[in-house]
Amino acid sequence: MSAPNASQPSRPIRFVHRGQVQEVSGVPATTTVLQWLREAMHCTGTKEGCAEGDCGACTVVVGECDAQGQWQQRTVNSCIQLLPTLDGKALLTVEDVPQASGGQLHPCQDALVQCHGSQCGFCTPGFVMSLWHLYETHEQPPSRGDMADALAGNLCRCTGYRPIVDAGQQMFEAPRVAFDPAPLLQALATLTTQSDLVYEGPDPAQPGQTTRFYAPTTLEALARLRADLPQARLLAGGTDIGLWVTKQFRALGDVIYLGGVAALQTIQTVQDASGQTVALEVGAGVTLEDAWSTLAAQVPALRELWLRFASPPVRHAGTLAGNLANGSPIGDSAPILLALGASLVLRRGEAERVLPLDHFYLDYMRSDLQPGEWVQSVRLPLPTATPGTVMRAYKLSKRRDSDISAVCAGFHIRMEGDTIVEARLGWGGMAATAKRASHTEAALLGRPWNDSTLQAARAALSQDFQPMTDLRATQDYRLRTARNLLTRFYLETRPLDPLSADRTQIWPAHV
Repeated sequence: MSAPNASQPSRPIRFVHRGQVQEVSGVPATTTVLQWLREAMHCTGTKEGCAEGDCGACTVVVGECDAQGQWQQRTVNSCIQLLPTLDGKALLTVEDVPQASGGQLHPCQDALVQCHGSQCGFCTPGFVMSLWHLYETHEQPPSRGDMADALAGNLCRCTGYRPIVDAGQQMFEAPRVAFDPAPLLQALATLTTQSDLVYEGPDPAQPGQTTRFYAPTTLEALARLRADLPQARLLAGGTDIGLWVTKQFRALGDVIYLGGVAALQTIQTVQDASGQTVALEVGAGVTLEDAWSTLAAQVPALRELWLRFASPPVRHAGTLAGNLANGSPIGDSAPILLALGASLVLRRGEAERVLPLDHFYLDYMRSDLQPGEWVQSVRLPLPTATPGTVMRAYKLSKRRDSDISAVCAGFHIRMEGDTIVEARLGWGGMAATAKRASHTEAALLGRPWNDSTLQAARAALSQDFQPMTDLRATQDYRLRTARNLLTRFYLETRPLDPLSADRTQIWPAHV
């Protein structure tokens, strides 16, 4: 397989759709999967709702062959996935689902009919794809709570969610319908000998210009390509850059895609002498879903934030490194990783450097990345299992699921006896960047974890932050609720009579 270079000739995008290998050329490299489906293939079952990955009407399933030769699939939002990212993969849409039932309605579709889970029907194809994916990845029916989490990326404005969740449970009661991925794997096998993708297409944002899309498959090829093209746009999951295309109609210029580099899609564990996992190293191509599920398994206090972080289709596409690198002050990863003491492994050519995350952000949407430098991996130290170490994560937003935070916070303290000897408080939504609260941390260090220390920390917050007012929250709301989150953290972790989860969390108690 030849490594791509800046002068390599363009070749078509090749992927499997409707059981056939598709070869696409002559379209813009910024064509979305949804545009291609509806306009080129006239597969109009997949709908466009928001064109930004929020509503799920455009949900499709992308499948591929893993390193062990097994079928792997995930749901994504086709409205913000660029078509060249499908190269070497398989695309399944709502038109494909009945094929798994011999041309009849699939159990997920039949259950939606029987449970009256569709009214206007516009969102229904997206729900079908999420339910079908759930059906294929679960042998046993999930709980209603897990079902709701799995459907968090699909919005319905008229039916209501109760009959849809009912349908999700009922589809498991019907005789099992087996999906055989063997024909798709055979078709994918014909694509494994193709060269790394270099695709060139017209740029609709710049008439007369073209965009080149590079998709290397090795770390070395990516490093060389980035060194040759330091101004090219790096693309991982597209959950941010996709909106530049669909909402802002921006020219991307040349694009280097990280999603084909297998070496960037690994999570490595670091263990101490006793075999205890003390850190994770997350490659730049690891999805948000894989990164956060692995992290939450090590730090259970992060589970709720993982499930409330965007939606499954967004988490299946977006990456942890991308969420950090884009520099958004309201990204949910950075505050938590600041509290963990995370670092970034940055690379330029063959040179690497390690930079603490709290030194990475310089100003609004501006980082310490040098020209031609890119994030290779994220290093995540894990809290120790000692009794005096506590970690919590909190998110405030107008909706519980799939919403942007007004305030997001990660808190980590370590006590020796009754004295706080280590404190890291990461905040998002409180400043132009995600940042630690240095004055508040200083108010905690060396003091007992009691009400007096809490009040000092609450007062110190105004020295760390003067939040802005915007559509999501006012300055006063952000500062007041930030202080209240500190109070909640204290009530949950104080040495004497800490409050249990069922006394501080409405949702788990309700479920």
